[in-house]
Amino acid sequence: MTGGDRPAVCCDLDGVIWRGDEPIPGAADGIAQLRAARLRVGFVSNNSSQPVGDVVAKLVAAGVPASTEDVITSALAAASLLASSLEPSARVLACAGRGVVEALQAEGLEPVDRPPAQAVVVGLHRGFDFDELDRASAAVRAGARFVATNLDATYPVPGGMIPGSGAIAAAVATASGRAPEVAGKPEAPMVELVRTRLGSSGVVVGDRPSSDGALADALGWPFALVLSGVTGRDAPPGGESIPNPEPPYVADDLGTLAPRLAAALAAR
Repeated sequence: MTGGDRPAVCCDLDGVIWRGDEPIPGAADGIAQLRAARLRVGFVSNNSSQPVGDVVAKLVAAGVPASTEDVITSALAAASLLASSLEPSARVLACAGRGVVEALQAEGLEPVDRPPAQAVVVGLHRGFDFDELDRASAAVRAGARFVATNLDATYPVPGGMIPGSGAIAAAVATASGRAPEVAGKPEAPMVELVRTRLGSSGVVVGDRPSSDGALADALGWPFALVLSGVTGRDAPPGGESIPNPEPPYVADDLGTLAPRLAAALAAR
């Protein structure tokens, strides 16, 4: 499904719609305002931990109606990247959550939890431990292709941040002596998925300049930065600061941003 002639809104989730399991006030109303302006809204997340259906259910619970076609994750980008070069049923070690397992299966690949494997995918998951680090790094040292869903160092939750996928990927990279290919924002596999789903014009809304802002640059779209996640007017510990020069749109949260964004995009 493509986005048609009207501009699309490529909206991040963590730090924009919710922090952890807590919806951010005003976010659901902001999405409703964008849709009322007849803008296509797609939800594009570097968080690969959950299956797409679970992400949709979480959106609905947060007051944001959505379908699976509305959601693009870095798990989908990683699976698509590997499926383009691996044989069907190739073994892929999933050092990652259920979202990656689902995406690999959908592409006809076989997710496994130990070597031998033709590829390793690393993504955010809370069960990561020394034994998993040992298995994943051993597979990479043995020649498996090494893909990270993304390199986001942190992940916003209520009250602060926790380590993100980039922290796990860094551990595997250190233990294996190899740097990963990256599938999610702002890299080419995610850019291709966004263009396929949402079309050729739009705006990227996110809370992280290093990934969301860089995705906007890669797409050639404006960036709308919200300060409800990892970026603040004064950079929080483990977070990011507002770029200089500032993006075209900066707002405290999506509810504050939406009226201005809807007016600007509806006029295009």
